[in-house]
This record gives sequence, C-alpha cells and structure tokens, in this order.
Amino acid sequence: MKKYFVYVIELDEKVNNNKKFWQKNHKYIRGNGYVYVGLSARKPEIKFKQHKEGYKANYFAKLYGIEIFPVPHEKYKPISTRKNAEEIKFMLGKALTLKQFGV
Repeated sequence: MKKYFVYVIELDEKVNNNKKFWQKNHKYIRGNGYVYVGLSARKPEIKFKQHKEGYKANYFAKLYGIEIFPVPHEKYKPISTRKNAEEIKFMLGKALTLKQFGV
C-alpha cells in the first residue's frame, strides 16, 4: 500500500523578489518566513533532494529551498491515502498563510 508524506520546505527570502510569488503572498508580514508546502510518496528528505536536483521539482523549492521546515507535519506521516494527504497539505498551507508566512 502506497503511503504519502506532507512536508514543508523553508525558502530563502530572495523568493520575495519573484513577482509571481509576491502576488500570491501580498498579506505576508516581513520576518515571518517563506515556505513551500508539498506532498509526495517519498520521504520529505528524499523529496527535498529531488527538488534541489530538479527532478519533478517545484520551481520555488528548486531555486529557493533551504531545508525541510520543522512544523508539526511529522504527526501526519505516513498518510494512507492521497486524498487525505491532499486535504492535510491544503489545511497546513492555509494555517501557515493565516500565520502570515509566504506560502
């Protein structure tokens, strides 16, 4: 049975210079940090490495990714269904946005 992982990658503040990222994060409060929230069948550490190498990578995670961000997503892994993982990813992204992170 396939398992899924929800993870968060801390992004370099230079991502703020990207117009597309800034337009989606206009409520961001400077100093709160920038993150990418992802979902994968791979463990977060492996998926982070893949992002940095450009393999099935998110543009922002590849260019600006620093490290796996320590958030309570650890309690969500592994997740047994993709649907549940997508819901958790959405909720986590929303929670970080409400805390005014750049997501």
